[in-house]
Amino acid sequence: MGRYLNPGCMKFQQVLNSEIYVDKTGMISYINSVVNTEQRYVCVSRPRRFGKTIAANMLAAYYGKGDSRQLFSDRKIAEFDNWDKYINYFDVVRVVMTDFIKEKKDIKSALAEMQKLVVRDLKKQYPDVDYYNIENLIQSMSDVYEETGKQFVIIIDEWDVVFRVCKEDKDGQKLYLDFLRDWLKDQEYVTLAYMTGILPIKKYGQHSALNMFREFSIITPMQLAQYTGFTEEEVKDKCNEYNMHYEDIASWYNGYIVNTEIPVELRDKYRMGEYEDKTLSIYSPLSVVEALSTGIIQNYWNKTENYETLAEYIRMNYDGLKDSVALLMDGGRLKVNINKYQNDMTSFNGGNDVLVMLIHLGYLGYDADTKEVFIPNNELLDEFKNSTESEEWVDTFTSFKKSQKLLNATWEGKDEKVAEILEWFHDSAENKTYNSEAALSYAVQMAYYAGQKYYTTIQELDSGKGYVDLVYLPSPKHPNKPALLIELKYDKTLETAIDQIRNRNYPQKLEHYKDNLLLVSINYEKDVNSTDTAYKHHSCSIEMA
Repeated sequence: MGRYLNPGCMKFQQVLNSEIYVDKTGMISYINSVVNTEQRYVCVSRPRRFGKTIAANMLAAYYGKGDSRQLFSDRKIAEFDNWDKYINYFDVVRVVMTDFIKEKKDIKSALAEMQKLVVRDLKKQYPDVDYYNIENLIQSMSDVYEETGKQFVIIIDEWDVVFRVCKEDKDGQKLYLDFLRDWLKDQEYVTLAYMTGILPIKKYGQHSALNMFREFSIITPMQLAQYTGFTEEEVKDKCNEYNMHYEDIASWYNGYIVNTEIPVELRDKYRMGEYEDKTLSIYSPLSVVEALSTGIIQNYWNKTENYETLAEYIRMNYDGLKDSVALLMDGGRLKVNINKYQNDMTSFNGGNDVLVMLIHLGYLGYDADTKEVFIPNNELLDEFKNSTESEEWVDTFTSFKKSQKLLNATWEGKDEKVAEILEWFHDSAENKTYNSEAALSYAVQMAYYAGQKYYTTIQELDSGKGYVDLVYLPSPKHPNKPALLIELKYDKTLETAIDQIRNRNYPQKLEHYKDNLLLVSINYEKDVNSTDTAYKHHSCSIEMA
């Protein structure tokens, strides 16, 4: 055994010796199925605290030369047919990239050091091989394979450290990715390549140097979904064992939603909408273990992440990101496009990219069916609270509370209150004039920002006889909220807006909501004299359809 070649099973043995252990050895069955196939490249990305290193140590213990049969023979993997097909069968190269790649350290020299140390282990294991260039790991592993026919399982932990530590070194990042590609892709000595990290594989435009890898991320874990974190059943079993109330544990640590693969025999049912088990709720293992072992339910996230890490990104305020955070903290959800994110920690093209990165860091959950992000549980909500306590967030939360009051006033039919709050938003805006009905529409949507928790917003809905300016339709989770039909007028009269609603029969377009539909007419008068005792730019009328 060496430090990097066949490192043995001690690290996995230490996991088994721990007070709380949840058996995830069943994962080996899937990994065995891709050995020496085109799918032998596996990249697992998920946040810290989700057991990536434990899984890597488990695979090193299973595949590596030595004798680890006793560690697995009474585990879940032993319930599968041919479970021991590859046990202790291959040479395993196991490297943790954080051992080599450090902040302010040259990436080229870091890779050279790593290659030198691994080759040293190779020479000890295979001293009779005629090595052509002992400074070149790729050549040396090829030499071993050509002379002995021995293949390797290559396990790389923290593979993405270069993007987290050397954020600005683009040339070094490219050098690193090119090295990994040359080391792994299409090499006959590779029987399995397994990488773990936090971030998915870095893209350059639409391309990737590591496009041979199949990715199992926190967003799309597929066949590895049940091994991504603790499942509900696993947590329930441990709660019974440790005399803890499952409901308490769930409220603090549950909430991540992942999609699993659809079994072949059930895909017809899935196509007909009759299969409902394709999603799985998972827990962050570290938090559950801490709560079970201490009996205290609290925020354990800061054991591995400082809240300033979160604060650093959300204070960027791309595309009004602070408003988005306020909505999420109120229990709302936001649509995101996960495909636009470039999988690093610097290439942000807007608030969407920051939100997607926060999914991968574990701060946000993601619903693949609705394509929405959300704060998954009380532990993470606590982290957001810690990250938004500074003075710079006061205005954001003041505006959000005003938006909530605007919603309540609308639901209660308090038209004067609605006009008053709209006036406040107008006065608080950087642009002190609306200038047009389109600008008024934008301002009103910002004022109703808190409504995204309850509504889907539609602009310019075709009624058949004209267009409705704004329509807010209740989301499936809030079916009892009234639909809102908002007609806007700029420098006209409320009566004009009301007449337009009635004359064009707008409510017929919303027949489904006829018993729970509010008609909201808003007018903005730009030239009201400020000396007038009734001075007010906005006026509002609210009626039940």
